[in-house]
Parts: sequence; C-alpha cells; structure tokens
Amino acid sequence: MPDRFEALRNRSFSLLFASRTVSALGNAVAPVALAFAVLSLPGATATTLGLVLLGRSVAQVVFLIVAGVVADRLPRYAVMMTAELLAGATQMIVAVLFLTDSVHLGVVVGLEVLNGASLAFLMPASAGLVPQLVKTTHLQSANALLRISVNFSNIVGAAIAGVLVATVGPGWALMVDAASFFLSAALLAGISVAHTLRAERSTMVEDLRHGWHEFSSRQWVWVIVVAAAIVNACFTGGFNVLGPVVAQQHLGGAASWAAIAAALSAGLLAGSFVALRMRPIYPMRTVVVAAFGFCLPLFLLAGPAHLLIIVVAAFCMGICADISGVFWDTGLQTHVPQESLSRVSAYDMLGSLALGPVGLAVAGPIADSIGVRATLMGAGGLIVLSCLAALMSAQVRNLRHTPPAPQQ
Repeated sequence: MPDRFEALRNRSFSLLFASRTVSALGNAVAPVALAFAVLSLPGATATTLGLVLLGRSVAQVVFLIVAGVVADRLPRYAVMMTAELLAGATQMIVAVLFLTDSVHLGVVVGLEVLNGASLAFLMPASAGLVPQLVKTTHLQSANALLRISVNFSNIVGAAIAGVLVATVGPGWALMVDAASFFLSAALLAGISVAHTLRAERSTMVEDLRHGWHEFSSRQWVWVIVVAAAIVNACFTGGFNVLGPVVAQQHLGGAASWAAIAAALSAGLLAGSFVALRMRPIYPMRTVVVAAFGFCLPLFLLAGPAHLLIIVVAAFCMGICADISGVFWDTGLQTHVPQESLSRVSAYDMLGSLALGPVGLAVAGPIADSIGVRATLMGAGGLIVLSCLAALMSAQVRNLRHTPPAPQQ
C-alpha cells in the first residue's frame, strides 16, 4: 500500500474516517430532505424554509468557540460521539413529527437549532483529534483522505437524498439522516486514544482568552483567516446567488447550472487526490496561491463565457479549494500546540465563515444597483486583492513545513 494511504492502517484513524464518511452522507441528505419536508407543510413558503435553515446554520457558527474550548478540555472523540448522538436524536424527532403529521414550525426550528449546535462541536474536535491518531509524517495524507471521504459523500449523499425523497418521502429521508449520526457515533466509540490531562485548571473565559492568544499571536494564521473571510463572502454571494441568475439569462437555465455545480463538486474530489501527492516546502504559499482559483468562475460568469469554459473553471476551482484546505489543516496541526488546537481551529472556522451570510445577503442588492456583471467582476477582484494582501506577509510566504519530531 502506498505511503499516502498509510494512515488508514491505523485502526482508530480508519474508524474516524468511516465515521466522517457516514456523517457526511447524512449531512448531504439533510438539506434536501428538510427542504422538501418543510415545503410540504400547508402554507409553507421559501421564507418558512429559510427560517428553518437559518436557525440550523446560525447555531453552527454561534457555538463554534464554545465547542473549541470543550474539545480542548475533554477527550475529543467523546465530544464528537456526544455531538453525533444529539444530532441523531434531534433529527429523529423531526422525522417522527413529519411522519405523524404533528409538525409545529417553532418546534422544528428549535430542534434544528439544537442540531446545528451539535454539529458545531464536531468540527473543532475533529480537527484536534487527527494529530492524536496519526504520526506527524502522515498528517497531510490523513487530511486529504478525510476530505476525499467528505467530498465523495456530498456527491453521493445528494443523489441518495433525491431518491429517498422521491420514493419514500422526506420524513423517512430525515430518519435515514438520523440513523447516519447514530452509526457515526458507534464508529467513534471504537477509537482508542489517550487524553492528556491539563496540569492547571482554568475557567471557560481563561480558555477562550488563551485560545485567542494562540490564534492572534501567529500572524500567518490570522492573515490567512481574514483573507479567507473575504474570499468566502465574495465567492458565496457571487457564485451561489448571481451564478444561477447568469445561468438562467444566458446559459440555458437550470441544466447548465447543474453542470457547473457538478463540475465544482468533482473538482473538490479531484483536489483531494492531488493534495495527496504534493509536498510543498512553503505550505502557506500553496494555501494562498490556490485560493486565487476562487476568482476564475466569477470572472467567467461575468462575461459570460461559453458554458464549457465555465464548467472547466469550476472544476479547476474545486481542485484549488481542496488543495488549499488540506495544507491549511495540516499547517495548523503541525504548528499549533495540541492542547489548544481545537480552540484555534474554532476561531479559524468562525472567522472564515462569518462573512459568508453577508455575501449572500448583499450580492443581490449590489447587483440590482450596479449590475450583475459589475458585481461579479468586483467580487472576483476582491478575491485577487485579498490573496495578494495575504502574500505580503513574510510569515505566510516563509513558513516552512516543520520536520516532524520523533514519535515517542
């Protein structure tokens, strides 16, 4: 077996890999099943659906920082297992409500808020758990393998969701989603890893302050997170909001947009395999340079270019996005102390994702004011400028892949 797959020989990591795969399948089913379940309610509108999805997504962001502290205090696999069980329980109750025609919108929103909060605890804990399970020399390949599983599950899960909703209905599709969380928790229960007890007790506030210090004291970390926040806002608004508009007006409609979205998903999957083979000396340069790829689809949609060219650009952007993500995860796991890694990851996730909803909110009004083409060009230009600004940091340019210390 090639060395880049060596991490899968580790039983605990292979269980984490299987758990993340199953959970990602459920997460891919959830939005489709939930959307059609809510829209099947009498009098339900897009606003109704938006309220349910908003509660779930906001909770994921709001609880990230607390989740990072908890994951650094407690055994990370146990935090993940508890989060999976809570996510499964909330989604199972939602499924039962829809299957028994006992739905009350307020209850569903509350349950989805709990579901989103539970998922928030998964991300920082998972980021911190990986270096506890594999050797430092295998971190890059482990991160790439996890992204392969998630990207593959996203593609397959969306297709499964469509089949389930069409055949057995959205209620049973939500039940399958709940079952995936329970199965993921069962897989996590088999992980064996020592939990390092902290020498000094501290309060939650002290842990938050220490995590912020670890985050803000590393210029290369916060510079890239700021750039990522701008990139995500510009791409999310430009691609997800204005992309379908361009497809509808100039590219032939929904079928063309589906081809572009599918190419992006395929590129994300391909990027994980590319990242398995890369060994950059300066990984943060790779992270930022790859992020330039986010501007490609926006500039081409602004044209608009021929559909085939946009499809190829979306595929290439997917490759760039996953390469950037793999080396970013590996960089944090290599250079941030293990005892504060989940907190730093939580601050990273919060900063990187915080402006995404803003991009979604302002893309339409800006386009109505200055035009779709100008808005897409402006969004692409901001991505270029933010990446160039990040490369101006000497720490970003010169951070090297640190040779791993001998394993004890």
